[in-house]
Amino acid sequence: MTARRRQVSVLGSTGSIGVSTLDVIARHPDAYAVYGLAANTSVDSLYQQCLAHRPEVAVMMDADAAERLQALLGPDSGTRVLQGEEGLREIVTAEAVDAVMAAIVGAAGLPSTLAAAQAGKTILLANKESLVMGGHLLMQAVRESGATLLPIDSEHNAIFQCMPADRQGRPGLDGVSKVLLTASGGPFREWSYERMRDATPEQACAHPNWSMGRKISVDSASLMNKGLEFIEACWLFDLTPERVEVVVHPQSIIHSMVQYTDGSTLAQLGNPDMRTPIAYGLGWPQRIAAGVAPLDLVAISRLDFEAPDEARFPCLRLARESVATGGTAMAVCNAANEVAVAAFLDGKLGFTAIPQLIENVLERVKVVEPSSLEVVETADSEARLLAAEMLAS
Repeated sequence: MTARRRQVSVLGSTGSIGVSTLDVIARHPDAYAVYGLAANTSVDSLYQQCLAHRPEVAVMMDADAAERLQALLGPDSGTRVLQGEEGLREIVTAEAVDAVMAAIVGAAGLPSTLAAAQAGKTILLANKESLVMGGHLLMQAVRESGATLLPIDSEHNAIFQCMPADRQGRPGLDGVSKVLLTASGGPFREWSYERMRDATPEQACAHPNWSMGRKISVDSASLMNKGLEFIEACWLFDLTPERVEVVVHPQSIIHSMVQYTDGSTLAQLGNPDMRTPIAYGLGWPQRIAAGVAPLDLVAISRLDFEAPDEARFPCLRLARESVATGGTAMAVCNAANEVAVAAFLDGKLGFTAIPQLIENVLERVKVVEPSSLEVVETADSEARLLAAEMLAS
């Protein structure tokens, strides 16, 4: 008797994580099938993915885009086209769905990720903002529903691999003293603060090691990506900020480390290719082929480490301080950053002004207890509105 193929929904399927996920799935046609695909406005890309993977459902967040996709697919494709948040909810909560790749960029990914958690699904979490904004809500939903939450960010996936975990993927902290979160340092690692003032979006998006979307690339250049990952690590592994340390590692070969009380440090190494953590999440607790070349340590020859410079990269400090503040401070930090990065990419804000705008918003938005999704979304909206007003003034 042939085992049933695991049904996977991929949110953000036309982005870099989504494309890599579909690549790994295609390498194992007997083990996985695509149930749902979701994108924002990339109609042509999602159309080609529908032709290749034949999902049950395709979701476009934009209504006009959904109409265009429906017209391209025609009435006999076998794929239903849905639109908006209700469409996302359907492809993450459907009874047939086993696993959800949560790879929608930014705050927009929180409602669907939370819905998947409440439905008890296996969640491959590549949307760090879901934990940054609503970590309390998401982790509570995972506990109450019995969902399995597997981190896909290369750093958190590495930490997960270096920790003991139970059958539901819950990592243990027995003997763990500290987590070392590695950062490449981004394209501006050796730039002076003065030089960074004139940095262009093209320069910020030219990451030395990873191929990523523009928003995440700018976050990497400012080290806010590492700040968000710092927050994510605290939620995922139930760690206080004092037990998470950021270490700059330019080669991006060691993806993160875990220190133990006996003096041991366990590290996960690999080439900088997101298909490795994606395959780990899809196959867990087994390992499956990812299409990634094995690591050649002789060719690499050296591994370097240095402390992050928070004077040049204050976003890391702002993220850590938002963890210490607690409540909705992390959601406010994330929202202000999204507005600031969008303004930078549009040529309306200088690179070094990104952390200045975030800090100004954090100082003025009231922090409250994140008791519900509505409370978190309200804090997010207030922070965005204030950031936009500051940009316009």
